[in-house]
Amino acid sequence: MRYELMLPHQLRQAIDENWPVALPLGVLEYHGEHLGLGMDTLAVIKMLELIEAERNIVILPPFYYGAASYAVEPPERNGSLQIGGDRLTPFAEALFMSLLRVGFRNIHVFIHHQSENFAAGMPTDLAFKSAARQAIFAFLERERGEGWWGKSGMADYYAQHESGDDPFNWIKAHPLMTPEITAQYPFDHAGIGETSLMLALCPEAADMSRLDVARWYTASAKDASAELGRKGRDLILAHMRAVLG
Repeated sequence: MRYELMLPHQLRQAIDENWPVALPLGVLEYHGEHLGLGMDTLAVIKMLELIEAERNIVILPPFYYGAASYAVEPPERNGSLQIGGDRLTPFAEALFMSLLRVGFRNIHVFIHHQSENFAAGMPTDLAFKSAARQAIFAFLERERGEGWWGKSGMADYYAQHESGDDPFNWIKAHPLMTPEITAQYPFDHAGIGETSLMLALCPEAADMSRLDVARWYTASAKDASAELGRKGRDLILAHMRAVLG
């Protein structure tokens, strides 16, 4: 269910039943001449739409304005938008604090952009990960007061932590494609992998007649297909089902 379309009674049901709340996080970035600028974000959105058809989930309005960087091409007449991580963190912290105050405790952020080494992180996901921790600390102090962790009621904190049932699991961030997925499906930038995903998930964001194979990172896209994209789709679906429970 889309957050912006929810009525208050539906919102309260989602809170009471602890539905997953998903934020599609991404960028607007040049992806060659043949792919839409929002490819990274569109891939997350379209996958969440498939999950939405299977189970109860709240999908937040997507956030496109991450740190695209100008590493691929300069922005002039190419379209990449770069918002630095230092600007993203305050926004993300305020967003997460608001979601916690609304009542959500099962929040998930999915990102595809620059997620090939998710453990180390890149500016966009690092900003949102840091903001999530800061928001949780601030929320707990607001609700429970300073010294909340040291109170006797938290004596089983480490047991809760081991079981996954602690406040710092209220907000989790995930790459759209895990290392297990990329071992079976190509991870690239505007190449065969991303192009195939768009052909399968969002064909209106791909125009193969515009493909320019002179750029090294797009050359493999000539072999892209919707069939290959559906393989990637199915691998990602399995991953999303697992992390959403």
